[in-house]
Amino acid sequence: MEARFEQFIRERKYLHNVSPRTIEWYQDSLKWLPCPSPSQDQLIEIVVKMRERGRKATGCNATIRAINAYLHWNSAEKRKSGAGCTHPRLSELKEPKEVFPTFTEAQVKRLLAAKPKGKFQRRTHLLVLFLMDTGCRIGEALEVRVSDIDFDNLLVTLDGKGQKQRLVPFSFELRRVLFMYCKESPAEALIFATCNRTALGRRDVLRDVKLHCERNGVKPPVRTLHAFRHTFAVNYLRRGGSVFHLQKVLGHSSLEMTRRYANLVTTDLQAVHERISLLSKA
Repeated sequence: MEARFEQFIRERKYLHNVSPRTIEWYQDSLKWLPCPSPSQDQLIEIVVKMRERGRKATGCNATIRAINAYLHWNSAEKRKSGAGCTHPRLSELKEPKEVFPTFTEAQVKRLLAAKPKGKFQRRTHLLVLFLMDTGCRIGEALEVRVSDIDFDNLLVTLDGKGQKQRLVPFSFELRRVLFMYCKESPAEALIFATCNRTALGRRDVLRDVKLHCERNGVKPPVRTLHAFRHTFAVNYLRRGGSVFHLQKVLGHSSLEMTRRYANLVTTDLQAVHERISLLSKA
């Protein structure tokens, strides 16, 4: 890797304290740059190549954001990065407005009623309950330790993106299952761990969760693990939760990101319209 790229990543790591996953994102994204100081034409060619290789707009935009962060750093401009920058930069592609995949109410009931057998099935079932009850990211769930659980106050400490911690509430029902599962584990132990108490891999977790869904008569939606987060967000709003509170629970830095999760289905919109329609009042 070019020395200039390495310096950028070192500063992000040690001065901005970004997570290891963010470092990997920068490293993968900077591989697209032909040189440390590309021209605008070279940048445009990068996007063309990504699209030719079949990358979706969302994937391209993730790489574009990392490249723009590097270009702004490389320009040594003191102002905040944005449209007014004079250095070469890439505009993000227009992304299609998709309805996020969620579990149906019937599917949620099936998963809640599951009767796991054996330690590994119990672990997977607990993970499903944890994701549905807290709305956290799968990466956050897999890093939770017993010491992060406040059983008295029904709170869990999560390490979110950018290494930002937040407290998230959970239910009495989850506390009961969590306590039974963790009662013999040391405080420093990962809750969702292998038999050797090491961290679980995401691919293994995805496989186990899909098997758990199928075992209980549930067809897992696309982006299965993240679908729990989408389901949590939609149901939070359906049941009267505030979008501002939801932003805090999900750990979003901006309200706009939270709104993307709040795609209410057509039946919700119909129910609201029936309540507020002037004609229905008449």
